[in-house]
Amino acid sequence: EEIQRETAYPDGKVEKVLKNGCHLIFFPNGTWKKVGSDGKTVTITFFNGDVKQIMPDQTVIYYYADAKTTHTTYSDGLEVLHFSNGQIEKHYPDGKKEITFPDQTIKNLFTDGQEESIFPDGTIVRVQRDGSKMIEFNNGQRELHTSQFKRREYPDGTVKTVYVNGQQETKYVSGRVRVKDKDGNVIMDTKL
Repeated sequence: EEIQRETAYPDGKVEKVLKNGCHLIFFPNGTWKKVGSDGKTVTITFFNGDVKQIMPDQTVIYYYADAKTTHTTYSDGLEVLHFSNGQIEKHYPDGKKEITFPDQTIKNLFTDGQEESIFPDGTIVRVQRDGSKMIEFNNGQRELHTSQFKRREYPDGTVKTVYVNGQQETKYVSGRVRVKDKDGNVIMDTKL
């Protein structure tokens, strides 16, 4: 672009005004700033390679050169981070966070302390504030993990519970109940 005016300042800063209305400001440390002809679009290229862009709608896009990470802050408060490994994090104004990992697993962190992970195979893991965990598998099975037991529920209605002491209890849809001790020995079986 053709330069309309150039000004050198005592602090070493140089400002160039282009005929198209853009302003270019060069700082002694290697950082430079471009103000678009609209006066609202600003790009700052830092000496370390970082780039900050301010858009007319006040969206701020910051690129961290060393980490190869882009951090976008929207005017509504939503922040989105794109990492070089493909991970994407969304930080919502209400405090909720959504992380999409490179393998496309999605993890939601809620403000009340609960977590939800959705895996590419359709498995969903929900962790409550008390640490208990509900796993929903794509084959229809569900598993509940608490500090006292792990319970698996099968689509046919069978429920198998393993307690912290190692004892196992299986309840079948027929009403049959089988209990095994920690070593796998049957200690009760109500065959119907």
